[in-house]
Amino acid sequence: MTVSCWGIVVGAGRGERYGGDRPKALLELAGTPLVVHAVRALRVGGCAGIVVAAPPNMISEVAGLLPDPDVVVVGGGATRQSSVRAALQAVPDDVRWVLVHDAARPLVPVSVVTALRAALVAGAPAVIPVVAVVDTMKSVDPDGMVTGTVDRCALRRAQTPQGFERDVLVHALEQSADRGEEGTDDAEAVAALGIAVRTVPGDERGLKITTTADLVVAEALLSQRARGS
Repeated sequence: MTVSCWGIVVGAGRGERYGGDRPKALLELAGTPLVVHAVRALRVGGCAGIVVAAPPNMISEVAGLLPDPDVVVVGGGATRQSSVRAALQAVPDDVRWVLVHDAARPLVPVSVVTALRAALVAGAPAVIPVVAVVDTMKSVDPDGMVTGTVDRCALRRAQTPQGFERDVLVHALEQSADRGEEGTDDAEAVAALGIAVRTVPGDERGLKITTTADLVVAEALLSQRARGS
């Protein structure tokens, strides 16, 4: 029997832009680590199991936060793509689809997860959630001088989770590694193979925790959700 979909949560990064002495995935949002929030979102969204890529020296600690028999914790790599490759090796062989999610996006709505799964079932080999760019976009030169205004109509901000046919993603990441390339998301590696990447509407609640200000916003969003707003 083929299990439809598993999730991968990438949480091995050091979070250098955020600062602090703990990996960003272990920062707490309302008393709960970001990685726990991220795993819950995928589980509630219908993923049959989850593989978490954690800092190699913190596998036991992260596993202790996730006492679920369908959650596996493995050591991540030095880069995001190496962490995803390590996690893919722990996904059961009969899984057809995977959703790759950042631990730093703890509040992705279940509706986004289910939309991604629906697109995969409908035949998309790759699908990502996106949100519109609302700010005016400027191009600048190395000296910081404005060189032009970029048309934002065709621009979108990519979020996670990103969904893929498991075999497509494995092949794409292998090819990316062979070329010595490290993209900023997994869809970039898939697109490099000439495979079309579909989009579904993302959600501003799926923001990425990069700065302390982002954590403040996430706390407010979580409080709103708790009140049923």
